[in-house]
Order: sequence, then C-alpha cells, then structure tokens
Amino acid sequence: MEFLIITGLSGAGKTRAADVLEDLDYYCVDNMPVALIPRFAELCLDTRGRYEKVALVTDTRDRDGFGTLLDTVEDLRKLEGCSVHILYMDADIPTLIRRYKESRRPHPLAEKGITTEEAVHREEELLAPVRQAADYVVNSSSMTLGMLQNRLFSMFAGEDRKRSIDVTVMSFGFKHGIPLEADLVFDARFLPNPFYVEALRPLSGLDRPVAEFVFSHQQTRTFLEKLEDLISFLLPYYVEEGKLTLTIAIGCTGGRHRSVAIASALHKHLLANNVSSVNVNRDIDK
Repeated sequence: MEFLIITGLSGAGKTRAADVLEDLDYYCVDNMPVALIPRFAELCLDTRGRYEKVALVTDTRDRDGFGTLLDTVEDLRKLEGCSVHILYMDADIPTLIRRYKESRRPHPLAEKGITTEEAVHREEELLAPVRQAADYVVNSSSMTLGMLQNRLFSMFAGEDRKRSIDVTVMSFGFKHGIPLEADLVFDARFLPNPFYVEALRPLSGLDRPVAEFVFSHQQTRTFLEKLEDLISFLLPYYVEEGKLTLTIAIGCTGGRHRSVAIASALHKHLLANNVSSVNVNRDIDK
C-alpha cells in the first residue's frame, strides 16, 4: 500500500494537492489527527488491496498531536506492506499572507495579539523538522492550479500514465438554449439545412442520408477540417493548464440535423487520434 502524508504550511495548497491525488485514484482524507493515523493505516491494510493508494492531510490544525508526526511515520514504515512518504507543501511568506487575506480565514496558529505574519513564521519553525524529513517538497508560490496539477501528476502518476483530458462533443439547438456546461461553442447554422428537404426532415444527423447531405457541401467539409485543426491545437494547452474535462458544443437551429452530423464526425476524429471522447446529442429528440 502506498501511504502518502500531505503536510506543510497552512495556505500552501495541501487541500488542492489532495484533490489532484484523488484524481490519480488515491483515497484521500483531510485533517486527519496524527494519533489516528496508525490505526487508519492498519484498517486500510486489513482490506487486502481495496485501498492501494492512500493520502492523508495532517498539519498544525492538530495542535496537540502534530509534534509526534515524525515518530508516527517511523512506526508506519515498520508495518508490513506499507510504503510511507511525506509530501510537504511549501510557499513563501508574502504569498501565504496574501492568500489568507483573500480567503479571510484566520491562520490556525493565530491568537489574540499575534499577526498573520508572526503566525506563519511560528508555523514555519514548528514544521522545519518535517520539511527536512519530507520525501517531496513542492513550493506553490508561483504556481497556477494547472501547474500544480502537472507537477503532482509527474511525481505520482507513474511513468505509464500520461496527462489526458476527457472531451464531450455535444450537439444542441440554439432555440433550446446554449448548454450551460459548454466550454467552446460553435455555430453551424450557416450550413445548408436538411430540414428543408422533405425526405430528410424526419431523420437525424446520425442517419446516413442526412450526414451525406450535410457533408456534400464544401463549406461543411472545410468547417470540419478547421474545427479539427483548432481542437487539436487547443487540447495540449488545456491539459497543460490542468483542465481535466472539456465540453465542445456545436449548435444548429433545432439540434437535430447539422449539429448532430458535425458533432458525430468530430467525435470520431478525436477517438481516431486517441483522445477520450463521448458524443452527446442533447436536443436530437425535441
């Protein structure tokens, strides 16, 4: 069992780190008292493989027990089948003070008559031995969330797993409203409309005659080529910024013919290029 203890300065991004690790299939628990960690580890081991990767966040919020953290880690390392590491989240003092001002939350070591800066300095001194013993140290001072995700992903995802993004290609009808979850919206209403061909009207963009009609026009083929090129250009940058999901919405008037045919074609293009993709046709039956 991989047992990761996330600790560090308050405001340095421990909870954010736990969120990223949860996406990497870690079972995460926030604000775990140090005294409970050994028993929790034993319970996880007793499940015999159910919890292979566990991450716990513990810090100076546990005022009474945190001082025993390093002794607890040594005890955990004696457990058979338990690989224990410490991830220490760090940040410079100006950044921490700014974050506390923005969040308007009190520092856990703040007391009456003590400034936030003094509390941060006190915590830094208290945590110095833990930082020195940490297996991983991440300074989040100048990191965006995406940069933090990439850093943690490279450290804990394993060499055989690459960063990826899940893409939803959604067709819709403008007369039914733009999907609220859409990240990118494209308008296909400039294309010739199969609705005005009587034989095609009862069909949808998933039916071959409608798709053949839509793509029989050069402007449709050019539109799809440019759309595929744009999405191929954007996806690596979305991944770099830490985006895990992307919804591409393609709309026509009713969401039954043109948008469905184009969304289906884009979905197939993404799958052919090893991009995780699903196709949703929101308004096809309206």
